[in-house]
Amino acid sequence: MIALENEVPNDDYDSPWKEAIERYLPEFMAFYFPAAHAQIDWQCGYVFLDQELGAVVQDAELGKRFVDRLIKVRRLTGEEDWIYIHLEVQGTRQAEFAERMFVYNYRLYDRYRRPVASMAVLADDTKNWHPTSFGYTVLGCEHLLKFPTVKLLDYAGLEDQLLKNENSFALITLAHLLTRATRKDMNARFAAKWQLIQLLYQRGWDKQRIIDLFLVLDWMMRLPVHLKQELCHNIELLEESKKMRYVSSVEEVGIEKGILQGMQQGMQEGKREGKREGKQEGEALALQRLLTKRFGPIPLDVTARIADATVEQIEAWFDLSIDAEKITDVFDTTSH
Repeated sequence: MIALENEVPNDDYDSPWKEAIERYLPEFMAFYFPAAHAQIDWQCGYVFLDQELGAVVQDAELGKRFVDRLIKVRRLTGEEDWIYIHLEVQGTRQAEFAERMFVYNYRLYDRYRRPVASMAVLADDTKNWHPTSFGYTVLGCEHLLKFPTVKLLDYAGLEDQLLKNENSFALITLAHLLTRATRKDMNARFAAKWQLIQLLYQRGWDKQRIIDLFLVLDWMMRLPVHLKQELCHNIELLEESKKMRYVSSVEEVGIEKGILQGMQQGMQEGKREGKREGKQEGEALALQRLLTKRFGPIPLDVTARIADATVEQIEAWFDLSIDAEKITDVFDTTSH
């Protein structure tokens, strides 16, 4: 279904949190759990074990998970053994959350017979909800799990400090807070998102980190179509001024493409041929804009080929254009 121009998209935290943790785990630990970070031998590397986690807890599902990761790390003790970190990012208050941490911890220990450290980032909106333990005592036997947690709402009021902190998760935490605060004001969210994107370029980070964090911000701080178009235009101007072609990519083109298709879908049923032609023109325009942004001026022979192509052929070229290194790669590959 095509999004309407003024439709406000739902906020989405699952994908960006998973991506950010996987790419920047040491920074995640340093920002939220510095004491634990200091005890890990990061030079030995680490291994994500998400499939193993799923196998261990598949029949112990206690409430909806937001994000959970299992990581194998080595401590700075000189020992040759590994330990396991079970991370949760919880987006809503749940009565059974602490019990889930307890169950997952003992099941992981039962599987690996190695120490398991459970930790949680609480990304919910309930100020006074802060679970840190679960257990029971019966007939003189005590079984208790205490686990460290970080509450993102506790960073509210510290926005200026987060802006100055160069850890990637300071920026992500700030984006989280601003996303929550601007749910009913998309213009305010636009301004906040634009400020954070500019900050990406001011930090002097490498291209891949800028792209990675931009994608996190973009997924978190979703905007209606008309504001996203304006933001894409701002990014283009910023990158032109800095001579950096990093994140000004196909997103704005995809938006325009969707709008054109939506308009075409609204045409009267009696104008089927006109609708087909209009779709071809819309697809051709979207492809030409993408090619221009990626490769500069389009050769006349390429323009002619696009004008004569079918909708299916144009869509194939569009997909190739996203990752191609030069314009000839797009058309040479599909000309056979």
